[in-house]
Amino acid sequence: MKKTILSISVAISCAYASEGLLLQEAKQNFGPLPKTFPSETNTLTQAKIKLGKMLFHEKRVSIDGTTSCAKCHPFSYYGADNLEKSRGNFGKLNPRNAPTVLNAAGQISQHWRGDRKDVEEQARKALLGKGSFGAPSNEWVEKKLQSIEQYTVLFKKAFPNDAKPISVANYAKAIGAWERMLSTPSRFDEFLEGRSNALTQEEKAGLKTFIKTGCASCHSGALLGGTMNQKFGMVAPYWEYTKSKKIDEGRYNVTKKEGDKYVFKVPQLRNIAMTSPYFHDGSVTSLKEAVKIMAKVQLGVDLSQEETQSIYLFLESLTGKLSQDIVTVPLLPETN
Repeated sequence: MKKTILSISVAISCAYASEGLLLQEAKQNFGPLPKTFPSETNTLTQAKIKLGKMLFHEKRVSIDGTTSCAKCHPFSYYGADNLEKSRGNFGKLNPRNAPTVLNAAGQISQHWRGDRKDVEEQARKALLGKGSFGAPSNEWVEKKLQSIEQYTVLFKKAFPNDAKPISVANYAKAIGAWERMLSTPSRFDEFLEGRSNALTQEEKAGLKTFIKTGCASCHSGALLGGTMNQKFGMVAPYWEYTKSKKIDEGRYNVTKKEGDKYVFKVPQLRNIAMTSPYFHDGSVTSLKEAVKIMAKVQLGVDLSQEETQSIYLFLESLTGKLSQDIVTVPLLPETN
């Protein structure tokens, strides 16, 4: 009887020690999500955030009157659009998949190729993008906003020190301010903060497999990614496994540097279970398949079915709860 009790005590002690080591290792690789993603050049104020949320849903600044940020980033699909490649004004097909806007402000850059430095630049450049809003000019956008009386009041409140409150630059700052509030912590954050039972045993096993396999070498930090650019296909050509219809050379098309061929920003994994399809071209619909492909082409690892399932279960724990503020569509000003 004493031996049995001793054996149970030893087993419990080992389990606690193992979980303690896992938590320690997790803290070394990751971090809890911040409540907001502040900017040194765009101070967050309630007036600016309120305006930014409205402008995020505003369609009247697009050439077809039907395109807004929310078109490619609807929160019903966790800030992505569930399409292989997003569609802009008049249904124009974009060259790449629309990444989620949730937590996106915490990344080193925006877009798969990292060619937008932050969410503010993304909002500004999307206005004139042929495959997004398609506006003919910044002046055209500003006149549209100026023609809506309530926006004159709202822009003045958000930018009280500006001689010309309604500008494309301030449009971008307002949307950026709103997007910097889109933090979606999950049970994984509770685990990182020391609440061991926030994750199931299966999810903890998946976390361990995720780290052991080498996934955390790129998918690290609070977002589990979004902090670096990396070649897609370090070990093998990605298109041989994704069955992509077209080979995308990634950042090379931006920089023209040979070393940037097939280089993309490492995507964040927050809410990844909710934002299918996967990769820059949306070529893979199954998250489990995406996990297997990444292990193979990036690390040269052939995951077993059990290992794939284990990592998949961990990734599901990264799904955060969307606040009521995020999912509530604002009432927009009436056209004069």
